Amino acid sequence: MTKTITFNELRRIKDSLPTGSSQLIADRLGISVDTVRNYFGGRNYQGEGKSCGVHVEPGPEGGIVQLDDTTILDMALEIIEKSKQ
Repeated sequence: MTKTITFNELRRIKDSLPTGSSQLIADRLGISVDTVRNYFGGRNYQGEGKSCGVHVEPGPEGGIVQLDDTTILDMALEIIEKSKQ
């Protein structure tokens, strides 16, 4: 499922994650932690980090981000929700 979100909102979600959440998401999905970081705006493609279907267009609020797959986003939101309880 695709989703459109502002880049700043995507970064706010990433910044709201408890410490170690990127690694937890990576472990659950069997991907590298750099790929998870790239999903949230990182730019590490030299090592194990891969592109993950994130397309950014310039604009207000850091631009518009089109996410091809919301699996990582959904997991992040779930972790944030659980951390509030």
